Amino acid sequence: MAVAKKKDPIAEKKKWEASPDGIMYKKWEDSPEGKKVSASYDKISKNIEAFSDMEAVVTSVTFQRENASPSGPKWLIVKIGDEDYMMQFVTEEFEQLKSLKVNDKIIVKSRSAGCSPNHPYLIISSDYIAKDNKVLYKRDLSKNNGC
Repeated sequence: MAVAKKKDPIAEKKKWEASPDGIMYKKWEDSPEGKKVSASYDKISKNIEAFSDMEAVVTSVTFQRENASPSGPKWLIVKIGDEDYMMQFVTEEFEQLKSLKVNDKIIVKSRSAGCSPNHPYLIISSDYIAKDNKVLYKRDLSKNNGC
């Protein structure tokens, strides 16, 4: 029986960092925009680690990335404190949020966050959203291997 050769994650990361995409990402990370996104993560990292309530205000329910397909992911933009954050949904999930309007106050819980040079704000996972003590959205972790 052959043993599958495991990839060295450090070597894989170094290889990616030397690629055109890795170089572009590093430049973005060091840019004012990248630093702003990183700083916005620092402001909510304790809430993400604790999966605790974050008070948010809806700032957009119609955001669309430039050149994005209309059938692509739907975005909810929220302000937590003084920073804007993005939450991504597939169309079926976004339907649960159709009652939300700009300036609505909601409670958000998130387990993770990520960033991309293609997005203007930190992307927080869409795990839980409530308004007026009513749960509007809760990610079903029994689907997609807990993702």
